[in-house]
Amino acid sequence: MSERFDKAYYDRFYRNPETRAVTPAAVRRQAQFIAAYLQHLEVPVRQILDMGCGTGLLLRALGKAFPKSNVLGVEFSTYLCERYGWQQGSVVDVNAGDADLVVCNDVLGYLNDSDCAQALANLTRHTRSALYLGVLTREDLALCDPNRTDQAQTARPAAWYRRRLQKNFLPVGGGLFLRKPVEVTVWHLERS
Repeated sequence: MSERFDKAYYDRFYRNPETRAVTPAAVRRQAQFIAAYLQHLEVPVRQILDMGCGTGLLLRALGKAFPKSNVLGVEFSTYLCERYGWQQGSVVDVNAGDADLVVCNDVLGYLNDSDCAQALANLTRHTRSALYLGVLTREDLALCDPNRTDQAQTARPAAWYRRRLQKNFLPVGGGLFLRKPVEVTVWHLERS
């Protein structure tokens, strides 16, 4: 499966302005949001782990937002690991150490239900404080541009993810989840 995520895949969905799923500017805004919200909540971030870091745009932007943090990118694609030097591994079972902020963006939709459940458990094991999770859900399909969205994903209902996350995480909006027990104040209207 690693061969599926080759140069042609990343050229189409990451590099080509006509077909890429997201612009570099949008990724920088995403990182600014994550950093600003965690700083607002006073969640210290000294270690960032990106599981499925792709070309590393989000990981590098988060590294700039948290300049004193250590960053580690884990990637399944052999092509990207060779090109960028990421640690090779799968979100399903890699052991990359704990981090204050764990990121998993646009990865889980490529897994079957069993592997996805294992990946969520693995993300939980690695997360000390906060998890940023981005995943295409069934409810999102109507919002997506089919020319810029890889249709080879499993679009599960959002409730499928929420059920599996609720035991260990408090959702605080924008794709951010805080690891329980939550040690910072989160007002009830900030929870999603």
